[in-house]
Amino acid sequence: MEQIAVIGAGQMGNGIAQVAASAGYEVLMVDIKQEFVDRGIATIEKSLGKLVAKERMTQQDADATLARIRTSTDRNDCQDVDLVVEAVPEILDLKTSIFSELDQICQPNCILASNTSSISISTIANATQRPDKVIGMHFMNPVPIMKLVEIINGDKTSTETNAKVVEAAEKMGKTALSCNDSPGFVSNRILCPMLNEAILTLQEGVAEPEAIDGIMKLGMNHPIGPLALSDLIGLDTVLHIMNVLHEGLKDDKYAPADLLIQMVDEGKLGRKSGEGFYKY
Repeated sequence: MEQIAVIGAGQMGNGIAQVAASAGYEVLMVDIKQEFVDRGIATIEKSLGKLVAKERMTQQDADATLARIRTSTDRNDCQDVDLVVEAVPEILDLKTSIFSELDQICQPNCILASNTSSISISTIANATQRPDKVIGMHFMNPVPIMKLVEIINGDKTSTETNAKVVEAAEKMGKTALSCNDSPGFVSNRILCPMLNEAILTLQEGVAEPEAIDGIMKLGMNHPIGPLALSDLIGLDTVLHIMNVLHEGLKDDKYAPADLLIQMVDEGKLGRKSGEGFYKY
């Protein structure tokens, strides 16, 4: 595996492009507008600059990393790559349409991976003629810092595909841990109900946000409290994942808190909107 394409130059996409290029892969970063890819490259430059300033990377290595990244606004440029990692918004129709298109564009041996945090890999794979070569690569945010890549096997993903993707993730300096396709996979199936429970605790007046977060940080040794983490992830994303869990597992213990639904309806999405459980 030598060439990797990343579809999406946003927060996750540019992070994936950076770690792949840092590992020596030739990277193509694709988005629908030139301004989006330009912004992605600027973010990568800033991130590499911080690593150089902290002496975690030399300027020479940073320059070489940047030189390995090219950009495009045309997905047809993915025709010769060995792996595509899709990192677009969590909208099923958008992902399936992109995978169907990539299936026609990419060489037969190319692996198609999704960075989805909750959408079924098997469903995405069914939009292609190569379901054995479709897999989930769920990077954690921020990508250059977090060590985990959650590898998700669809019901038709081959063991060979899994092995190649695990190897690629490890070459990027990540720890790759595999699981099978299920609503929320492992990470969000466990995390988001905890966040939802913290929101219910606030909704019921048990404690104020600072106390809820402080108790979890100091008592459970969590680096960030659940309400602050919800703000960081985005309350709309937390709500989306809770709905996926609720619908997929058919269990009311995954029903999203009324307060979560209300805040999303009011546009209080956390850091991205300037206000959530805290103001930013």
